[in-house]
Amino acid sequence: MAQKFETVDEYDRSLSPDVLAAVDEVRGVIRSVIPDADEVISYQIPTFKVDGKYVVYVSGWTEHVSIYPVPGRDEQLLAELEPFRSGKGTLKFPLGKPLPHDLIRRTVEELLAERKERA
Repeated sequence: MAQKFETVDEYDRSLSPDVLAAVDEVRGVIRSVIPDADEVISYQIPTFKVDGKYVVYVSGWTEHVSIYPVPGRDEQLLAELEPFRSGKGTLKFPLGKPLPHDLIRRTVEELLAERKERA
């Protein structure tokens, strides 16, 4: 049975140190874009919400860090994200390689703009 997490701290404790370091790095980028976001657990992974609505999810895996969803309206950004896409709605950033902070930041900015448009 999959682990159930009530808090982000519980989720963090389930990660190995190297995965947690990468997840925290991605979180730092997310917080630089949406510093007032609430970070909660949704779908058993950390989720950043603004005004009670999700903006971006982040999860740590053995070989990568994922963020969800993939923004859908900026064609240039989508082309740059293509090497990191996995399926329709997932971006995977491999561990052991530098994380593309600028690309992640731009992704979160676009997701935030999309969320605001839906509000």
